[in-house]
Amino acid sequence: MRFMVLVKANAESEAGAMPSERVLSEMMKYNEELVKAGVMLAGEGLHPSSKGARIQFHTNGTTSVVDGPFAESKELIAGFWLWQCRSHEEAIEWARRCPNPDNQESTLEIRQVFEADDFGAELTPELRKLEQALRNKVGAN
Repeated sequence: MRFMVLVKANAESEAGAMPSERVLSEMMKYNEELVKAGVMLAGEGLHPSSKGARIQFHTNGTTSVVDGPFAESKELIAGFWLWQCRSHEEAIEWARRCPNPDNQESTLEIRQVFEADDFGAELTPELRKLEQALRNKVGAN
């Protein structure tokens, strides 16, 4: 099972504050543990929402762009991991081991990633073949 682990933003990350060498070192050590255990598939930090944009889709078929920053930093994402775990419980155990280097309120959100089999019959053999071909292309990039 794959899980997306979302690192929620805080006032400092939204202000563009960069982590200290100590914080980076602690996170690197944690990431090393994830990699050694075969759990981590990907992981990145994100720039603050002031450098982002949202695309809104409207019922009339049009789209609009809203430039950041966005309100409510606690609802925003500051980074993510993509993990491969045997279960939801294993993902929770790994998340509980994540360092909280600055000892401030912070939140990780864990969401299971849909796999092809989760879609049932609606994902026809033709669509499964196309989905696998797309994954192969992404993997080659």
